[in-house]
Amino acid sequence: FLGSARFPEFKDPDTRTKCAEILRSYDIDALVVIGGDGSYIGAKLLAEEHGFPCVGLPGTIDNDVAGTDYTIGYQTALQTAVDAIDRLRDTCSSHHRISIVEIMGRHCGDLTISAAIAGGCEYIVASKAEFDRETLIQQIERSLAKKSHAIVAITELITDVRQLAKDIEGRLLRETRATVLGHIQRGGSPCAFDRILASRMGVYAVDLLLRGKTSDCVGIQNDRLVHHDMNDAIKNMSRGVKSDWIELSKRLF
Repeated sequence: FLGSARFPEFKDPDTRTKCAEILRSYDIDALVVIGGDGSYIGAKLLAEEHGFPCVGLPGTIDNDVAGTDYTIGYQTALQTAVDAIDRLRDTCSSHHRISIVEIMGRHCGDLTISAAIAGGCEYIVASKAEFDRETLIQQIERSLAKKSHAIVAITELITDVRQLAKDIEGRLLRETRATVLGHIQRGGSPCAFDRILASRMGVYAVDLLLRGKTSDCVGIQNDRLVHHDMNDAIKNMSRGVKSDWIELSKRLF
């Protein structure tokens, strides 16, 4: 395990050349790169420019990597978010409060949708396209006629959740709090699912390298391990919101 962090200098061809030389000087003959789109792009360049074998594993809490149903870390972050929602539910119900919960995910709403369904959130805003401030306030107002509290799950980068909380409180005259889960979702002890997934993918990645694959990435689809050319994964990296899950949440809540 080499350990790594964001390294913007890797965009420079001379830096990549130096990195390849350092790897070979330590008798490292292949890399298993765990990460998202940036990591895949770096691994692809290292393989193509310097013939250095690389296999990518999808590792991000956002679950936004193409070619796989789940990424390493997603299920752990999901459980963290659900635990937080469960705790907020206690204080919201006892104080008749509205709570806005901002969940990570960047431009992918998987984490928000899954956490909201598992946590029983009354409203989900998973993408900018579906966010309408006025409609949301009206929906919350109608629900308060039947329930004493409400929890709204919203993906990061859509709006300023603290301002949204102020707007809702000003309109509905009901105490409204914003909670930004933030980087607490990116740490902690991995759940069993992620530990098993990472183990399966890691062994599969080594097998691919032993078979001579030098620029592939690993995924899991319908509980089967698969591999794709890294170029294909990078081209299709953007993933939309799961419309069927959104429909499920509407029927549930």
